[in-house]
Amino acid sequence: MYKTIEIGRENLTLMGVKFSNLKNLESTANAIGSNMFEGFEPTTELIQLYVDWSTGII
Repeated sequence: MYKTIEIGRENLTLMGVKFSNLKNLESTANAIGSNMFEGFEPTTELIQLYVDWSTGII
């Protein structure tokens, strides 16, 4: 069964995780959506980990 994910374009959030710009938000949402068709189940923690990694925090 397909599960929806919360995307807030106005606030630049994906499942509550803040992104720095709309381009990064959209590309990440598209990648996650594609992987969800293969069975991936995203969590807020995993998205935050990705954002931290991609911005150089970790």
